[in-house]
This record gives sequence, C-alpha cells and structure tokens, in this order.
Amino acid sequence: MLKQITQIGFAILLFSCSTLLKAEQTGYETLSPAQPTQHPDKIEVIEFFWYGCPHCYTFEPLLEKWVKSLPENVEFIRQPAVFNETWGKHAKAYYTAEVLGVVDKIHADFFDAVQNKKDKLETEEQLAKFFVAHGVNETAFHEAYNSFLVDAKMRQAPIMASRYGITGVPTVIVNGKYKTNGPLAGSHEKMIEIMNQLIQQENTKK
Repeated sequence: MLKQITQIGFAILLFSCSTLLKAEQTGYETLSPAQPTQHPDKIEVIEFFWYGCPHCYTFEPLLEKWVKSLPENVEFIRQPAVFNETWGKHAKAYYTAEVLGVVDKIHADFFDAVQNKKDKLETEEQLAKFFVAHGVNETAFHEAYNSFLVDAKMRQAPIMASRYGITGVPTVIVNGKYKTNGPLAGSHEKMIEIMNQLIQQENTKK
C-alpha cells in the first residue's frame, strides 16, 4: 500500500514538474479547463491588474501601445484584481470610471497618482475629488460609485480571479485558454510577444 502511495505521489510530482517546465519553455500556461469568453466571435484578451502594483505600472505603456494596434477581431478587457481591501478600493474606482465612460481619461493618471505622487485614493471622498478634477460631475460620480452595476462588478471580481487561477499581477489571459505573466514570459516585452503569438494561433484555428 505504501509503495502504491509513493508511486502515485511520484507520478503527480513528475507531472507537475513537466507542466512547469513546459510553461517556462513557452512563456505561458494552458488553462484546464478553458474558460468561456464574453464574445465567442472574437479573440478575448484579459489583463488582470492593480493600480498599486509597480509591475503593472511599468507594463502599462507597453500594453497601451499594443492595444492601439489590435485588429478588430480582438477584444481587450481590463480586469482589476481584488485580493484584499485596498485592492478592492482601487477596483471600485476603476469600475466607477467604466460605468461613467471615463476610463481613458483617468486610467493613466490614476496609476501616476498612486505610483508616483503616492496619493491616497481609497475613500469615496478622495476618489470624488480625483474624478471631479478629471471633468466628472460630482453627483454623477457618487451615483455611479454607489450604483448596483458597480456593486455587481465588485462581487464578480474575486470570482474572475479564481476562475483563471490568478495569483499575481499583471497577468494576461488569451481567449480563456492561455495565461502569461512576467515570471512565465521572462519580461514585459516578452509577454507582448507571447500575446501576439497566441492571438495568431487562435486566428489560425478560427
């Protein structure tokens, strides 16, 4: 019996090592099972991020440049990761911007405020001042911030991270099937290369 348990344990270890080695060689992991996408007719790319993450901040300029060159059949989605209360406050700020349709106005500046200016952008009052400074009506901000839609997005955020096995950021998911990040790819530049490779691979399948 002990011999059988040892053999099973060895087999699991061997499988885990081979899976890890393959991920290191390719720069990405294959998700099992694959997750459904929001737009089956398009190739979906999701970036999990946090405004307080310095790696996300340094990845953002590369990602922003990459987004501008995407073909029409690729759908890019930003997804705030929520692992604790502080991450949740920043996620709520992003979702509020999304509901108000001002992500393009505030996204880069929010990163700059948190990373460089070390601004405390966590409470509703602090966030209201930030949004108003970016041209958002204060009443509209509070309505969006406390809306059912933002609350629903906040409830969904931890579930999304769990579905894809997200343990750190920035992490990118391609078409519900593949996961890449800095440690797997080796660098942020390599992440972009791998994302393009996987998109091309999915295009070929379609």
